[in-house]
Amino acid sequence: MPPRSHPTARQVRLGTELRRLRESAGLKAREVAAFLNSTSTQMSQTEAGIAGISAERIRRLAAHYACTDGALIDALTAMAGERTRGWWDEYRGVLPPVNLDVAEAEHHATFLREVVITHIPGLLQTPDYARSVFGYMRPDLPESEVMPRVEHRMRRRAVIEGADPTPYETIIHEFALRIRVADRNTSHAQLRQVLDQIDQGHVTVRVIPADQDGFAGAGASMMYMGGPVPRLDTGLRDGPTGTPFIDAESQLHHLRTLFHKVEKATLDPTASRDFIHRLSKEL
Repeated sequence: MPPRSHPTARQVRLGTELRRLRESAGLKAREVAAFLNSTSTQMSQTEAGIAGISAERIRRLAAHYACTDGALIDALTAMAGERTRGWWDEYRGVLPPVNLDVAEAEHHATFLREVVITHIPGLLQTPDYARSVFGYMRPDLPESEVMPRVEHRMRRRAVIEGADPTPYETIIHEFALRIRVADRNTSHAQLRQVLDQIDQGHVTVRVIPADQDGFAGAGASMMYMGGPVPRLDTGLRDGPTGTPFIDAESQLHHLRTLFHKVEKATLDPTASRDFIHRLSKEL
């Protein structure tokens, strides 16, 4: 398979997991390359996600590494065997690669958990709300570049709105619900959109009230995406240098702990829905 110039985050993750299996087996890349009648360079490219790998070769490697986790092996071979381009590929070269990687990760997730403090979560945003967010954060962005960003964000909602929606649980701070990113009508429509998603039954929303004592988690925004097996879970946290994907078990454990810690400061789902409904009536 020819080397890729720009591997996706999912392709990099496959390579990372293969490297971890090799290291757990205590083998050097050159030793495994010799076993496969390959080269160290090709092994490095495969483990970096730059070069593809067949499902048959993954199973050979798993046997060589004495890996007996059948569910993990099946999941890795499925990742290697994916050849269908997703809808997000239509935006390649139009939007930053991380936008496409997030959409792809959401598409393959078995569940989604999110904490948002300052904005309505992207998966719940209306077009007008998203347009206002992009316009404010990127004031010099021409309309020709704002439009695909808004469109891409709306298309991401397919994971929670389709025939087989992915379970989605989000925690939203009251401030995010109250802040008017545009005007009164946009805010009212946005709150109605959140309520509509709750009422469809596959989205769980919990609200952190502004008067909640003991909540110091203003920097707790995060996304946690379940994998086909727990080892393949993925996290996301915005930072000053971008939006890195998190896959180390210690960091994933931290995100799981953080989510449940923040959850303790929330209203239950029924009370949260009532809270949002009251806010919508105030507008």
